[in-house]
Amino acid sequence: MKRFQRKVEDFICEHCGGQVVGNGFTNHCPHCLWSKHVDIDPGDRAASCGGLMEPALIEAAQEGYVITHECTRCQHRKRNKSHRDDDEDVILITAKRIAES
Repeated sequence: MKRFQRKVEDFICEHCGGQVVGNGFTNHCPHCLWSKHVDIDPGDRAASCGGLMEPALIEAAQEGYVITHECTRCQHRKRNKSHRDDDEDVILITAKRIAES
């Protein structure tokens, strides 16, 4: 059974260098959509990998989008909901880039 642990953490994105203000549910950079492989279960910070997670798939959902991230180090995949702070232009550009690759 997964146990969500809310962690309010600000961070600098290791992919684009953007400053991210966390809200306890933040799991990716709203500027470039990249993430970092730090959790086994949401918020536990128990993953030892630490690889950057690239947005590999973006799907429309009832409320926003679902972003599937793939770790560039170990290929672990994780689905995450988009957040209202995410740059919608980046979501659409990234979705188009993924679809064309």
